[in-house]
Amino acid sequence: MDIEFGIASKNLLEVSQLKKVILSIISVVCFATLAGCSATENSAGVSDEGKLSVISTVFTPYDFSRSITGELADVSMLLPPAAESHSFEPTPQDIIKVQNSDVFVYVGGESDEWVNTILESLDTSKMTVITLMDCVEVVEEEIVEGMEEEEEEEEGIAYDEHVWTSPKNAKLIVQKISDALVSADPKNAAAYEKNTDDYLSRLTELDASFQAVVDGAKRKTIVMGDRFPFRYLADAYGLDYFAAFPGCSTETECSAATIAFLIDKINAEQIPVVFHIELSNENIAKSISEATGAENLLLHACHNITKADFDNGKTYIDLMKGNVETLKAALG
Repeated sequence: MDIEFGIASKNLLEVSQLKKVILSIISVVCFATLAGCSATENSAGVSDEGKLSVISTVFTPYDFSRSITGELADVSMLLPPAAESHSFEPTPQDIIKVQNSDVFVYVGGESDEWVNTILESLDTSKMTVITLMDCVEVVEEEIVEGMEEEEEEEEGIAYDEHVWTSPKNAKLIVQKISDALVSADPKNAAAYEKNTDDYLSRLTELDASFQAVVDGAKRKTIVMGDRFPFRYLADAYGLDYFAAFPGCSTETECSAATIAFLIDKINAEQIPVVFHIELSNENIAKSISEATGAENLLLHACHNITKADFDNGKTYIDLMKGNVETLKAALG
C-alpha cells in the first residue's frame, strides 16, 4: 500500500513538473514567434496604438486597474468569468497576452504559481510586474478548530493569498497599481491620479461601513460552510470564524465530523447565518442550513464573478457592499 502510494505521488510530481516544462516551452516559442510582430513601444512603454496594455490574472486587480485608467488603457483579465481560479491553467493565447502587456498584475499565491514559470521564460525588461502579495503584509493560512485539513501537507509556509478581502489592504494595492500605471504611462498621469484619489475615497467609505457593522454587532463570530478566503477581512475587523476549509483548499467535500462541528457551533451560539463563497456548489452550507435553520448567504471573496455579473459591469465595490449587508445579517 505504501509503495503504491509512493509511486502515485511520484507520478503526480512528474506530471506537475512536465506541465511546467510544457508551459515554459510554449512561452519561449510564443516569445520567439511574436517578438518581431508585437506592437512597438515608445519610451513610456505605451503601444503605438496609444493605449497602455494592462493584464490581470483575476477579477479584483482587473477591476482596480480599470477603475484607475477608465477608458485610457486596455485592461483585461486572464481568468474567464465563472472559472475556478485555483485550477486555472493558461492557454498559449494567455501567454501571448502576458508577453505583450505593459503592466501585468498577478496574485503571487498558490492559485497562480504558473505565472513564475511563464515570467522566467519571457523578456520582462519592458514590462511592469506587480505581485499583490508584495503590496501588503501577508499572514499565514491557519487551521482553526473543527476545520478540515488538506490531505497532503505543502512544504514550507502557506500564506493566505486573498489579500484584497480587506478594504484596508485594497487601498494599499490600489495605490501600488496606480503608481505603476503612472510610471508606465506618464502622459495620462493626472487622470490616473485623480481616478485613484476618487477610488481610495470609496474604499475608505467601504472600510467605515464594515467597521460600523462590527461595532454595532451582537456577536463577532461567523461560520463558513466552505473555504475561508477572508482571513484579512476577519483580522481587519476583529472577527472570529469557523469554516470547513482554509482559503486555498482545493477540497469541496468535508467529513461528517466537520459538518457536525459547524452545526453545533451555530446552535450553541445561535448564529443566524451560514456563509458560502461565490461559484460554490453550496453543498456544505446547505447541509448546515437545513440542520440548523440558519440562512445560507453568499460572502463574496471577489476572486472571480459570474459571466452575468461580469457582463453587467459588477465591481469590487458592488460586491463588497453586498458583503457589508450579509455580515450585518450574520452578526446581528
